[in-house]
Amino acid sequence: MHLNHEQIAFFKDNGYLLVPGAMDKNLCATVRDMMWAALPDGNHLLRDDETTHVGPFPPEERSEDSLHVRDGYRWLNRTLGVTPEVINLIYSESICAMAEQLLGGEMRQAIVEGKPMGSQGPAWPGGPTDPAVSNEGARGVYCTLPYGDVERQPDACHTDGHPFQLGVVGLIDDTPKNGGAFKVWPGSHKRLYPTYKLRYDQPRIPYYDHLPSFKGILHTPEYLEEIGRLNSDTQAVECWGEAGDVVFWHHRTAHMAGHNYSNTIRQAVLADFWKLDLDRYRGEDPGGDMWRDWSPEVQNAGLTYSDAFAKAQRLTTTDD
Repeated sequence: MHLNHEQIAFFKDNGYLLVPGAMDKNLCATVRDMMWAALPDGNHLLRDDETTHVGPFPPEERSEDSLHVRDGYRWLNRTLGVTPEVINLIYSESICAMAEQLLGGEMRQAIVEGKPMGSQGPAWPGGPTDPAVSNEGARGVYCTLPYGDVERQPDACHTDGHPFQLGVVGLIDDTPKNGGAFKVWPGSHKRLYPTYKLRYDQPRIPYYDHLPSFKGILHTPEYLEEIGRLNSDTQAVECWGEAGDVVFWHHRTAHMAGHNYSNTIRQAVLADFWKLDLDRYRGEDPGGDMWRDWSPEVQNAGLTYSDAFAKAQRLTTTDD
């Protein structure tokens, strides 16, 4: 696959790009099989019985293992992120080619059977740990169980703190509208980028037992104010679709894992892209052209795309 000028322009303007059919469907099915096979014996989830798929996980089945989380409605298998199947799926030749069109330069390569995300523990509350530390593959396979008969909840966006440049979320199973798909806030990357202290990273406050009040990522007041405005003035785009569909997203794009009001488990693989020289400028001031580290195609792209293309990207749709 090759991105055209309209796709690149849309990504630059909105901070995300939906690409249908970018992943191999047969490999998606294989990864689904691996996800189900990883469940421990005695778990209440039965693959062929959708009535058992409704969350949350009961207390006796919860797992705080940072490599295989099962808590509430979230089911995250990070160990799979370094398997050859997942790496071949989300870091395929065609997906890497599209990522390179956007980023330019030599990109970091995933390592089969390398260290998975979460190898050094979960993010907080026990210490100054980020699950992305030492990640040598994809983030893993992330699932959201159906919510069942619960009251609808408001959307609330956030951004990721670890250093990378381009994110990708790929659906490994069909996901309906309102089925927990990844959500993005269009244009938020342009609004949030100047509110950071660092270009591709974020300051963190370590955790101390005798000083427990502050820990985690340090946000600027400008960032917190802008996140609040985005939640009130911008309609999120829900990236639902079929197995094999992916969404690329700029690292400063506000997003969230969608609420799952369907009867289907949302199953997706998440991964990051960045150039090998990211460490050279990740801690620099974000001032100036936010695209100066990206490809000439992105730097020189205009912001022109058709209304039909924007609609296909769900930019102009509203909730029915």
